[in-house]
Amino acid sequence: MYTRCIVAVVVVAFLAAGTACAEPVFRTQNIFPVGGKHVHGSSIVECPNGDLLTCWYHGSGERSADDVLVQGARLKKGERQWSPVFIMADVPSFPDCNPVLYIDRQDRLWLFWVAVLANRWECSYLKYRRSENYQDALVPEWSWQDVIQLKPGEAFTKALEEKFKELRYDDGMWGEYALPYRRLLVEAARDPYKRQTGWMTRIHPITLPTGRMLLPLYSDGFNVSLVAISDDNGDTWRASLPIVGLGPVQPTLVRKKGGTVVAYHRDAGNAPPRVLISRSEDNGESWSVATDTDIPNSGSSLEVIALEDGLWLMICNDTEYGRHRLSAFLSDDEGETWRWKRQIEPSDKDGKSFGYPSVIQTRDGLIHMTYSLNTNSGQSIRHCTINVEWVKGK
Repeated sequence: MYTRCIVAVVVVAFLAAGTACAEPVFRTQNIFPVGGKHVHGSSIVECPNGDLLTCWYHGSGERSADDVLVQGARLKKGERQWSPVFIMADVPSFPDCNPVLYIDRQDRLWLFWVAVLANRWECSYLKYRRSENYQDALVPEWSWQDVIQLKPGEAFTKALEEKFKELRYDDGMWGEYALPYRRLLVEAARDPYKRQTGWMTRIHPITLPTGRMLLPLYSDGFNVSLVAISDDNGDTWRASLPIVGLGPVQPTLVRKKGGTVVAYHRDAGNAPPRVLISRSEDNGESWSVATDTDIPNSGSSLEVIALEDGLWLMICNDTEYGRHRLSAFLSDDEGETWRWKRQIEPSDKDGKSFGYPSVIQTRDGLIHMTYSLNTNSGQSIRHCTINVEWVKGK
């Protein structure tokens, strides 16, 4: 027994040393050649068989272009070349935007996205597709699709009003014919139609230890966010109370070991432009007011995930203006501080820009992300692979 324990300790120590001494990994590739169409808002997942699956929206514009649809591609396990592009979703004659992929605890693949009515973000309706057979063929075989219709009630309006009071910011000048920002939003929140429409996707959902699914959503109509909650594996959904602040949109969710769910947000508000943060102590039901962090944000989407070793990873445009730089941050204290930082895509003389990252950690410990690439000669979606050692500069 004693000998067996020594062997076990040696093996564990060897594995730990091997992990600590891993070589830095950094590689990038475009999923398809740059082209003239607009491609944006990608999402990536790892399939149970090790394949990577990604999607994005593609067309001649965004909400104003009726030819926009959701495309996808697959990277088979062990290969380096992405598959040809295929269609993932298309509501004919309506823009299909902001797709999000997710694999739940039952190994079902979900595709969430919005179809935009009247070419206005605030008129979007939230759709999803689900697949159990998405690994055998190039294109997932969809078994079910539907609309997620949320019904925020009067509690939404009350929370919006109370949280704006809690912010204690100066409304500036106003008149009865030009009411202050917060009063306009509270007035809009009294309209059930406005409360129930326009909730949009952007970032991966998370599943809590209880099995509860939290799908982060935001509204360009209200310029706030909320979370769609499901306690029955996605069969039904309901709305949390709003996440209120000065422009907290496109939330990304990460759970602390103690149970607190933290939401980081793109800043669509006033100066200074910063990543915003809010917290939930009741598994996503209600949220603290969103406040500034120290990390710059140029009005661009970001994502934060918890890694298997307990570190938190943030991928974002850490600039006050523009998307010319994309960086990775690491925290060893669950976001209290961000000890390590490294640029993934620095600015260059060709004027490239990079934005809207989607990030996962695969079973082998590597970190994969996709993001929008804009160049003078066209646009593409870029795939980047890194590891913790690269971010730490080892």
